[in-house]
Amino acid sequence: MPSDADPRAPFPAEGDRRTGPRIPLEMWVEETTDQERYYRRAGDLSRGGLRLDHTIPLPVGTFVNLTFTLPGDSTPVRISGEIVSNAGPDVLRMGVKFVNPTSEAREKIDAYLARAGVPV
Repeated sequence: MPSDADPRAPFPAEGDRRTGPRIPLEMWVEETTDQERYYRRAGDLSRGGLRLDHTIPLPVGTFVNLTFTLPGDSTPVRISGEIVSNAGPDVLRMGVKFVNPTSEAREKIDAYLARAGVPV
C-alpha cells in the first residue's frame, strides 16, 4: 500500500487481500475477544494485518483485540483486527486485517517494517 493511502481503507473484495508486502515474523500475539483470551503465534506481518499460525481459526468476521511487541521494541502495539480468512480444518491459521489503527500503532508497525527493509 502506498504510504499516502488511507490505512483504514478496506481490502479488495476479490483476489489477494494483502495491502502490501508481508514479511515472515515469529512473535507471540495476545488476542482477546469479548469472551476469550488466546496467545497465538504470528507467522507474518504487513502494514495492513498479520497471519496467525498453528491455531484453530475463529470465524471470518470476528473482531479481536491484539497486543504484541515487535522485535527490537520495548513497548507493545495494541490494535484491533478482523478475521478475514481462515485456512480450513487441515491447515490451522487465520488472517487478521487491522481495523482503525491508532497513529501510535501505525507508527510502530511502519517503523518495524522500515527496519526490516520493507517499503511502507
